Amino acid sequence: MDDGTRGGCTGVSAEDLVTRDRSSYDASDVVEELWTCLALPSEALSRVQLDADNAPALPSSFKIGVLAQSSIALAALAAAQLHALRNGGEVPRVGVPLQHAVIEFKSERFYTIDGESPSSPLNAIGGLHKTADGYIRVHDSFPNHVNGMLELMGLPKGSTREQLADKIAAWESIELENVSTVRGDLAAYALRSYDEWDALPQSTAVANIPILVQSISSNHHGIHRSKLPRSTNRCLEGIRVLEMSRVIAAPLCGKTLAAYGADMIWVTSPTLLDLPSIDRDFARGKRTVQLDIKDEVGKAKLLELVKDCDVFIQGYRPGSLANYELSSEDLVKINPDIIVANMSAFGPNGPWSGQRGFDSLVQTCSGMNVSEAQHADQGETARPLPCQALDHGSGYLLATGIMAALFRREFEGGAWQVDVSLAGTMKYLRSLGQYPGSSGFQCEDYKQQADIPPEYLEARATGFGHMMAVKHCAKIDGCEVGWRNMPKPLGSDSAEWL
Repeated sequence: MDDGTRGGCTGVSAEDLVTRDRSSYDASDVVEELWTCLALPSEALSRVQLDADNAPALPSSFKIGVLAQSSIALAALAAAQLHALRNGGEVPRVGVPLQHAVIEFKSERFYTIDGESPSSPLNAIGGLHKTADGYIRVHDSFPNHVNGMLELMGLPKGSTREQLADKIAAWESIELENVSTVRGDLAAYALRSYDEWDALPQSTAVANIPILVQSISSNHHGIHRSKLPRSTNRCLEGIRVLEMSRVIAAPLCGKTLAAYGADMIWVTSPTLLDLPSIDRDFARGKRTVQLDIKDEVGKAKLLELVKDCDVFIQGYRPGSLANYELSSEDLVKINPDIIVANMSAFGPNGPWSGQRGFDSLVQTCSGMNVSEAQHADQGETARPLPCQALDHGSGYLLATGIMAALFRREFEGGAWQVDVSLAGTMKYLRSLGQYPGSSGFQCEDYKQQADIPPEYLEARATGFGHMMAVKHCAKIDGCEVGWRNMPKPLGSDSAEWL
């Protein structure tokens, strides 16, 4: 099915999912809807305890608090469901405090190491630029994107933002988007309104439910053995997860699975630059291995890990790993019981399905930034959300989809694929409605670690120094939740499972 209902929602039509009024939804309603769409046991829903509130939780017209609390609660409930499946008995009770959830949606901004806050991962040329007919947002977290945009504009490396702005001013925004991103290897998107986004074929190609779970290989031998032995008080203990990702959404997914006890190996490339300011937070719970998949030895080591893993998470541009024979079809040939989890910008369907993108860019091209500015009514052309809500929401939703696939695999066997996109999370967040006028901005924000209640922080020793950071907000009765492994220099661990 390509109507956005794939992987669940039995008895719910695609039209109903599109037209359903979610404006009164609180976090509990979201949990119930998405849990049902994943075809997970309905009786588990009574085990979630939320201080759900539809009031603004961060200064925004969008219902970020609802998304934060519900997406984290879904992941925690899925972990609790697996714990019950592995050990018998009732699903443990799950709790997710709203305030802690919205703070965790900004976790990468709040950690310190030896008292020092992270520096901004952005360079000096990015952000919104005026064009001949509108605006375009340039992404500049990676040097190749920075240098590529400067080269496209005929500028030398090291040019200033002002010099770039002068060049961009002569371009039409859609033309520059096409040249730089659609036909090129850069990351820049035109600023659009809702109407302009809705007129694009990609807007309707994005699924109506943000988690897609599907079986991609059945158990052809007719013999199915449980892949989930009994565990202790760690819900995902013994589950092996291999992660190849960058930036926020996919790394957050791995970090979430690690909080519930999964054995996480994060594979990075020695040929690609890391993002230390972001990586410190999202490396919590993971072991770190560096492998160059362009090298025969590195590729062989990766395939050995794939052979014995339960889950493979990838967050690179769709199709890029297929160039190295690491597509879903390739992975299933190596491991017929694997769960392949894909994080993308725009989802697996539609004309933009193969394009790269990041949270800020999806906000820009989808109309969110324009609508946010209109609600704030401060005379701004565009206004970004107060956190990377699409990244964080997508990360927790991908973790939820993975655990739903683990649950389904226990009964049906075979290999599974999970797809979550930033645009899908955007579409669902938008469907929750917006607070009227500027009312959503009449609440406090959290801007630095000093704003965080001390009970939401934890102090740990890392390979980089003394770390103070936001604890995971979910509680599961009788289970240990949190990270045992702490950040360390990339490549510090052996390429082998525990």
